[in-house]
Amino acid sequence: MAVAGLADESLMEGITQGQQSALNELHSRYAHILRNLIAKVVHEESDVDDVLQESFLQIWREAASYSPEAGKPLGWAVTIARRRAIDRVRRRACYRRAKERFANETRPAPHDSAATDLANSDLKNFLGKQMQILPCGQREAVELAYFDGLSQREIAAATHTPLGTVKTRLQLGLKKLSQYICPLRQKV
Repeated sequence: MAVAGLADESLMEGITQGQQSALNELHSRYAHILRNLIAKVVHEESDVDDVLQESFLQIWREAASYSPEAGKPLGWAVTIARRRAIDRVRRRACYRRAKERFANETRPAPHDSAATDLANSDLKNFLGKQMQILPCGQREAVELAYFDGLSQREIAAATHTPLGTVKTRLQLGLKKLSQYICPLRQKV
C-alpha cells in the first residue's frame, strides 16, 4: 500500500492495523523533529537515538490509543518523545545518585595506614562475599563496570544485553550492595 501521500491520521490508522510501511512513513516525516526535541531534553548524544527508537516503538504499540479528537498525530508523537526523554533523564540522575551513595558508603574513614589496610581488606572480603549473593546479571554488570572499568555501552556490547537492561542491573546491584553495607557503617 502506498503511504507517501496519506495524511498523518491515515498513517495512524495504518499503524493501528499493523502496517509497517505506515510507521516507516511517519518516521521519515517526523524523526528529525522528534530527535531534535529529545536532544534538547536529554543533553546526551549517546541517549538520543535510544530514546527516539523507544518513542517509535511506543507509537507502534499504542497506536490504537491515539485519538484524532485529542490532536494531531505529530502532537501525540511529540508528547510520547518528550515523556520518554524526561524518563531517561530521571533514570540517569537516579543511577548517578545511587553510584555516588555507593561510593560514599564504601569510602573508608581516614585512619592510620595499618588500620586502613586492614579495614580495606575486610571490606574487600565482605564485598566479595556479597557480590556472590547478587543475581548473576547484576553481579556481572557491577564487576564489568567497577572492576574492569567498562562503560554501560561497552557492557551491553560485551554481554549482548540491551543498554537499558545493563543500566537497570547496575542500579539494582549497587542498591543491594549499599543495603548490605549500611548495617556495617552503624557498627563502626
